[in-house]
Amino acid sequence: MPELPEVEVTRRGIAPPLIGRRISGVVQRCARLRYPLPADLPQLLTGRTLRDVGRRGKYLLLDFGNGTLLIHLGMSGSLRILPRGTAPQKHDHLDLEFSGTLLRLRDPRRFGAVLWIPENNDISMHPLLKSLGIEPLSEAFTGQWLFSATRGRTLAIKPLLMDSHLIVGIGNIYASESLFRASIDPRTLAGKMSLPRHARLAAEIRETLQDAIAAGGSSLRDFIHSDGSSGCFQQQYFVYGRDGEACRVCGRAIRSLRQGQRATFFCGHCQRR
Repeated sequence: MPELPEVEVTRRGIAPPLIGRRISGVVQRCARLRYPLPADLPQLLTGRTLRDVGRRGKYLLLDFGNGTLLIHLGMSGSLRILPRGTAPQKHDHLDLEFSGTLLRLRDPRRFGAVLWIPENNDISMHPLLKSLGIEPLSEAFTGQWLFSATRGRTLAIKPLLMDSHLIVGIGNIYASESLFRASIDPRTLAGKMSLPRHARLAAEIRETLQDAIAAGGSSLRDFIHSDGSSGCFQQQYFVYGRDGEACRVCGRAIRSLRQGQRATFFCGHCQRR
């Protein structure tokens, strides 16, 4: 699933060439993804100008003035900027047409979402957004905040980082990589960690996400950029997906375990409880 860096890379890819341009047409090729697509989307968008492209967690927010188009890429979705008239393929479900170009949503598994938020609605109170936690790239996300948020928590730190009600956008890849960089065992109880360890972890989460964005994200399975290129952050992984391989720091074998039904990768020597 595209995580925060991949969604932010997508946002940065589509914003500059499309903001300020007017929609000339909308083509829908399926009735629903995770939820039904708005049947009146062509009427809502045709003739409207894209004002801004924002992001909240893993959700993209396309502001058209009369409302906002909320897009989630699901497990396998991507947005591509293509020349007008490019023939659609099997899993190309939605086109937003601009003069000479189009923005195309491809989603092989159809777990993504495209929803309309009317102009007068409070975006932050949308059912998919209102319970989301803090943005890890915001100024508010600090070691002190993380320390305070985990007091009394008996959950291990790795699954806690992946709780979108607490922190948004840190999926399996970046939780594992951030914990390695912070030298913290993923099984460590969050509520038992000291303030200095939380401060180091918060800093490493921010740096890991920023490094991933700079590398174009991680291209695993279906994710590609809006221009069709691939990210390369997977080439920098210290632990994720490297079970049995040598640690890049100490040379010992990377280990794996299951936490909350998800695979966790770590180095038993470099990461301590």
